[in-house]
Amino acid sequence: MAQPQPETRSRVGVLLREWRQRRRLSQLDLALSADTSARHLSYVETGRSRPSRTMVLRLCEALEVPLRDRNTLLLAADYAPAYRESSLDDVSLTSVRTALTTMLTAHEPYPAVVVDRLWNVVTGNAAMSVLMHGVPDHLLLPQPNVYRLVLHPEGLAGRLVNLGQVRELFLERLARQVGASGDARLSALYDEVSRYPRLPDPPDEPRVDAAQPSPFEVPIRVRTPAGELSMFSTMATFGAPADVTLSELAIELFYPLDEFTATALRAMAAAVNPSSA
Repeated sequence: MAQPQPETRSRVGVLLREWRQRRRLSQLDLALSADTSARHLSYVETGRSRPSRTMVLRLCEALEVPLRDRNTLLLAADYAPAYRESSLDDVSLTSVRTALTTMLTAHEPYPAVVVDRLWNVVTGNAAMSVLMHGVPDHLLLPQPNVYRLVLHPEGLAGRLVNLGQVRELFLERLARQVGASGDARLSALYDEVSRYPRLPDPPDEPRVDAAQPSPFEVPIRVRTPAGELSMFSTMATFGAPADVTLSELAIELFYPLDEFTATALRAMAAAVNPSSA
């Protein structure tokens, strides 16, 4: 039987070592998690041994490697990808599209948005208009990106009451994601948005109820024609995905932090669609 080419073995070994180091695990730690020996893992990383397909997948599972990168590791080891990558328009994802539409619509009159792994906006509900209002076309086309929308001086940044806090939170979150994934496109996004010109910190304009303690350290506080709205958000993902596209989707749901914001959002929705009142 022909032996695998050294460069093939070396490539998968290098990639596995990079993921192990990214997760800050020793060879022994990873070997124990993947039910193998540290010696065998060392041989795999140095290219002295070719891992089986099962071993590659076990190591990926132990390292919590995203599905897209698991396929890359399998290809590097000269195996076929294990996970398909569908278009969101595919018939196979009809139930997913239905679920997303149901979630977004049911969340109104509060904003909700679906994003991909690069924080590009896939779709959103009608209530997102409260955050997208006044954003120029060059930030919306060809596809809006959450980080550009929020941090660009011509985006939401100019309307954020707590811009400094939000900017720090967003950049810290993106930096962690870059470190955990090693994704070059996310790294490029971080470099871009971190270099945006800093707007002067806006004067604080607290409402009467702003003195009330908040359970969130950094809520989103945005000026709108209806007044200052305060919101927090949660992120939801699909459980046990077997498709790359599905694994990379996340739904961000915004909720009012106070009754003023809840009332304002309901009033805005009713003004656009009276039947929703």
